[in-house]
Amino acid sequence: MGMVDITEKPVVRRQAKAAGKIILSPATLLKIKNGRIKKGDPLLVAEVAAMNAAKQTHILIPHCHQIPLDTVKVSFEVLNESIEAGCLVRAQARTGVEMEALVGVSMALNTLWDMVKYLEKDDNGQYPQTRITDIRVLSKEKGN
Repeated sequence: MGMVDITEKPVVRRQAKAAGKIILSPATLLKIKNGRIKKGDPLLVAEVAAMNAAKQTHILIPHCHQIPLDTVKVSFEVLNESIEAGCLVRAQARTGVEMEALVGVSMALNTLWDMVKYLEKDDNGQYPQTRITDIRVLSKEKGN
């Protein structure tokens, strides 16, 4: 057992895209669109969180290799009932970067929740309708 030995694998260009969404109340989404969130711009904070998380994936997931990333690009689409987040990761490496993309998008969604949780809680302090869902790898590429 242990980390997979990738010593003999060639270094090639690798890319992965992941996405997911957070379901929020229409009132919360309107406040996001209008820049009225107490903690600041949740999309900007979530972008930084996603980039940091992707770069630290090897710390969070024990069997992941430490990969110097060439780029991490985060995108958001604010819809009527949710925000779709995307994370694109590229590197020159011996192993894929899909875990980095998944960790990036997951942290973006968690950060969005944290930024707006005061708006999403019900009278009992619960989140009856807030959901993070559909986290998935959209694509994985290696080579030229």
